[in-house]
Amino acid sequence: MRFCYDENVWQRDAVKTGQFALKHGRGFLQHVVPAVLKPLKVLWNQVIGFLFLCMATIFGFKAFRYFQQGDEGRFAAMLGGLLIVAWFGLSSFWRAHKISRS
Repeated sequence: MRFCYDENVWQRDAVKTGQFALKHGRGFLQHVVPAVLKPLKVLWNQVIGFLFLCMATIFGFKAFRYFQQGDEGRFAAMLGGLLIVAWFGLSSFWRAHKISRS
C-alpha cells in the first residue's frame, strides 16, 4: 500500500470543478437560450407571414380572373380564401413585431 497525496487532491479538485461547471453552465444556458430563441421566433413568424401573403396574392389573381369571367360562385370562394389567408399573413407579421418589442 502506498501513500500518494496527489491522488486525493486531484479527486477533490475534480469534484469541485464539476460542480463549478454545472452551476455556471446552467447560468450560461439560462441567458443564452432566450437570447437565441427570441430572434428565431420572430424570423419564423415573418417567414410564415410571407408565405401566407404570397398565397393571398395567388388567390387575388385567381379571384380577379374569376371576376372577369363572370363566375360569381368561384369569385366569392376565392375572395373568402383571400381574406382568410391575408389575415393570417398580416397577423403573423404583427405577432413577430410584438415578439421583437418585448
